Amino acid sequence: MRGFALLGILVVNIAFFASGYPIHGALDPAYTSGEDKAVRWLITFVFEMKFYLIFSFLFGYSFTLQMDSAARQGAVFTPRILRRLAGLLTLGLLHAVLLFYGDILSCYAVLGLVLFALRGIKPRTALIVAGAIVGTLVVTLLLADGATASDPVTALAEGHRTTAAMRNSPASFITSNIHILPLMAATLAVQGLSSFAAFLVGFAAGKRQVLARVKEHDRSLRRIQWVGFPVGLAGAFYLANAGSVVSDLTPVAVTMLTGSFLAAAYMATALRFFQTEPGSRVMAALAPAGRMALTNYLSQSLICAVLFTAYGFRLAGHVSPLGALLLAAAIFAAQLWLSRKWLTGHIYGPVEWLLRAVTLARRPAMRADSKPGN
Repeated sequence: MRGFALLGILVVNIAFFASGYPIHGALDPAYTSGEDKAVRWLITFVFEMKFYLIFSFLFGYSFTLQMDSAARQGAVFTPRILRRLAGLLTLGLLHAVLLFYGDILSCYAVLGLVLFALRGIKPRTALIVAGAIVGTLVVTLLLADGATASDPVTALAEGHRTTAAMRNSPASFITSNIHILPLMAATLAVQGLSSFAAFLVGFAAGKRQVLARVKEHDRSLRRIQWVGFPVGLAGAFYLANAGSVVSDLTPVAVTMLTGSFLAAAYMATALRFFQTEPGSRVMAALAPAGRMALTNYLSQSLICAVLFTAYGFRLAGHVSPLGALLLAAAIFAAQLWLSRKWLTGHIYGPVEWLLRAVTLARRPAMRADSKPGN
């Protein structure tokens, strides 16, 4: 499931590497053809504001696995998780400054502390709190609609400046990332709260071991599909047709509510498909990338930075939305192959190994042929 989510994350994020305009709520004036608009519409409809919820759900679910692992080993959970979150925060801050201002890891680390504080919450209560968070967030966005008005001319100028900074030099690219971080704060505040709601849903599912007993929940998964797709696709259609209007928060509010339904429907469909013979082959292809999700998430940014910024080929502003989408597909295909290749001889991905070392405060085995304790 993490491997499945990685593709959606990359498809959305690569647009912010390909051009400096989207972060400022403007369309790149070099790409306004019917084809460009159609590709943007498709990406917004299918991917935007859905796949990060899947990742967030899985973060909450894996939190219960971390707790269970510590209990099985007779280890104290508190120092482990605090070291893990500190490591995640460090990686996130470096990622935000050096590679991608849209980093979510640092946000996960901070919100992980809140989840740690609530680790004794009952599954039913977690679901109620998650619903309350989303409801409050939606109402707040609707009430704030129009309060974030932005001058389109200024947005275009900022987009041009950011694109130029991305291509100019590594120093200007890093400076641009730092300059954009305050702008990202408001976005991450909204996305962070919805992510935390997904944490809670994933935590509740982990407590009930839902993903370990998929077949037992087939009827519930079907219900999620029947409800999630109509509600979620309606919201996605509304968002895709709203366009990039910075001051209009109503489509964001609507999608904040309906996107969770569509993300749940995506997951339910994937889980049911994975139980079939063709699905098991797809699952086998995705699983290695999912086991190295953190490495792949960061390497996606590294590859895109090399392709689009002054770190490498300086393609920012020179690749169409369709070209960026095709590049995303090629990068993801390469990650599937490389992940499978790496895990034939290693237990963890490189960054997973590093984070595990921080979590355990010792050096874990890396190679698959390592002896226990080595």
